[in-house]
Amino acid sequence: MGTPQSQRELPAVTRLGHLREALAAVAIALARVHRPMAWFLGAAATALTPVLRRRAVPAPHGHTFGAVPPSLRQYAEAEEAVRRLQDTLTRLATA
Repeated sequence: MGTPQSQRELPAVTRLGHLREALAAVAIALARVHRPMAWFLGAAATALTPVLRRRAVPAPHGHTFGAVPPSLRQYAEAEEAVRRLQDTLTRLATA
């Protein structure tokens, strides 16, 4: 995840792609850990799950399957959550 400024400059589809990649990385990591780290990553995955209901491009013929376009605030909040998660994991790895 880039800086807030660099993320704002990206197209919506790219921003959403980054958020989904982050969620996938958390899910993969969760499958490989246990104990407190599993609880921590599970909570992170739960917090990022709304990203899966978002869409960045128009749906043909209105078939969105419940997906909604996120607001700029929702993008910013999810990206900030990923940055905080990255910082926390970095601190844990170097402690």
